[in-house]
Amino acid sequence: MTDPGPHLFWITSRAAGTAALVLSSLAVCLGLMMSGRRLRGRGPDLRAAHEAISLATLVAIGVHGGALLGDKFLHPSLADIAVPFVSGYKTLWTTTGIVAAWATAALGLSYYARRWIGQQRWRRLHSLTAVAWALGVLHSLGEGTDAGRLWFLAMVGIVVLPAAALVLARATQQRSDPAQQPRRERQSRGDSREPADEPEPLWVGR
Repeated sequence: MTDPGPHLFWITSRAAGTAALVLSSLAVCLGLMMSGRRLRGRGPDLRAAHEAISLATLVAIGVHGGALLGDKFLHPSLADIAVPFVSGYKTLWTTTGIVAAWATAALGLSYYARRWIGQQRWRRLHSLTAVAWALGVLHSLGEGTDAGRLWFLAMVGIVVLPAAALVLARATQQRSDPAQQPRRERQSRGDSREPADEPEPLWVGR
């Protein structure tokens, strides 16, 4: 049996990265379903679950990057794992992951600054979470050690494809339904009518 000791930090980083991908995909799915009509207003339990999964995602991302600092093969510096385009190891995919991590952290933690950002402005800002999530998926597929393995591809199919389908369905719905267009856009066309129940953009939880 291979001694995992020399590779402990690398294994930890891989496991945390996989966990982050699963958790972020679940958070996107749950947020989208919460903002839809079927699950909207179902009480605080779903909101608490969405928040807990989102925070767990941030922890997993932190462990994924932080564990690499102890890896004896890569020997990355703090800048290598935190600053885009600094690392010489698969620079493009590493940078994609770094940007995804910072964007996910900023957009996720912005939930606690809604009072200062403003509710409507925060909802529009939070809709960019899908971009951060998509970058994370690309990072996993482009740089992940396990990206070519059957179990990893099966996991991606189970958790990523449903989230991607929900994002696409919600985006298509918003484009095709005039009642879901932003208020300013409706007013610019001279339409002063307000929808009875204007849904939140994309996967925004409450």
